Amino acid sequence: MGNMAITVRGKNIDVTPALKDYVAKRVGKITKYFDGASMGEITAILTVSKGRHIVEVTVPINGILLRGEEATSDMYASIDLVIEKLEKQIEKYKTKLARKLKSGSFKTEFIPATGAAAANDDEFSIVKTKRFAVKPMAVDEAVMQMNLINHDFYVFANADTEEVNVVYRRKDGRYGLIEPEF
Repeated sequence: MGNMAITVRGKNIDVTPALKDYVAKRVGKITKYFDGASMGEITAILTVSKGRHIVEVTVPINGILLRGEEATSDMYASIDLVIEKLEKQIEKYKTKLARKLKSGSFKTEFIPATGAAAANDDEFSIVKTKRFAVKPMAVDEAVMQMNLINHDFYVFANADTEEVNVVYRRKDGRYGLIEPEF
């Protein structure tokens, strides 16, 4: 995979060629899982803060964003741990997805949401507004993306209908899909 683009940035640390090399080598361990997949630019941010060596790695693959962060007292150890974490994430979702797609259980597992959860509060205060690009993707991809970032829901543009949809994790561990009705 010679065409892999990796950006290594440092905060409060001089990113030596040796460190850069090490990151590239370790990241190579992840990219082997995605032969021929469209990989975006991989970013590694190395930060030294109060004696902690923090490594944050972002790997965009086929419109899905893998992200891992680790902190130890040694930069090389942090890099190793982050790669390990990302490998586990990839393994988990590749097998989960493969199993779901094979059994065709995906379509039937999407159960429409019944009644929004009633809020007890009379007042609603919005503490944070988040804006993000809504990318067109398949429903199963959105579920994978949601799981990878460890959220309970994920907003995306449904590649089939071109509408904004939300997938979410139900209490029973299954997934729901919310579609707009105009």
